Amino acid sequence: MADDAGRLNQVFAETSFLYGSNASFIEDLHGKWAADPASVSAEWRAFFDQLRDNADSVRASGAAGSWGRSVVEEPTEASAVFDGRWPAPKPDPKKPGAAPAAAPAAAAPAVSAEAVRAAAHDSIRALMLIRSYRVRGHLQATLDPLGIEQATHNPELTPEFYGFTEADLDRPIYLDGVLGLQTGSIREVLAILRRTYCGNIGIQFMHIAEPEEKSWLQARFEGPDKFEQNAFTREGKLAILNKLIEAEGFERFLHKRFPGTKRFGLDGGEAMVPALEQIIKRGG
Repeated sequence: MADDAGRLNQVFAETSFLYGSNASFIEDLHGKWAADPASVSAEWRAFFDQLRDNADSVRASGAAGSWGRSVVEEPTEASAVFDGRWPAPKPDPKKPGAAPAAAPAAAAPAVSAEAVRAAAHDSIRALMLIRSYRVRGHLQATLDPLGIEQATHNPELTPEFYGFTEADLDRPIYLDGVLGLQTGSIREVLAILRRTYCGNIGIQFMHIAEPEEKSWLQARFEGPDKFEQNAFTREGKLAILNKLIEAEGFERFLHKRFPGTKRFGLDGGEAMVPALEQIIKRGG
């Protein structure tokens, strides 16, 4: 490998004059050599002869800067300094396990610009729908077990708001890992979003300023399998309910035992009591 590097450095040293502002001058000399090899000095004539250019092809092409080489010509070390087409490295037969030269890969089928634009458009609209659920999904959470409160419907949480029709709900869309899916249909996306943000527990986290904190929370409840992982058992739900009842009962006891006394209340923070209990248990 050191010999190859030294040889390449030698080639570069010998051809470095071909770069930069000398290109136009050398092209002019090459044109003169193509018309009459005797019109240039012996040094330049030997250099151009070494490139093995065909003077007839130069006259026929007449393309400036092409130096008469056909585009199908195999690249060489000498010609690569002009067009940047370096020859492929050859495997060393002495090296054990040297793989044979790979066959040229079949060309991928061409994709029209319209198809690329349509796929990108679908991905963007799907991400906009997902973000709307992250911001406003908790407003449609099922928090009234008696069904007294009239349910609200936000148009931004519907696929029709973003241009999706019934025929588009089952078409695969590229999501790049969002919601834990590389690709998914709008129907699958809606099922995950409604189960995550519009269930019996509302989730609101987009107001968090710290990106790491927000990502930490999001990774624990957002995904196709997170609902099953985070689902409470019947005993777990009863344990949470008992803690809420105890907290509310203690609040009422203080209100009756010490009326008019200035104190802090639990109003709006009852759910913190079972949460703190779990933090203490897991932390211990």
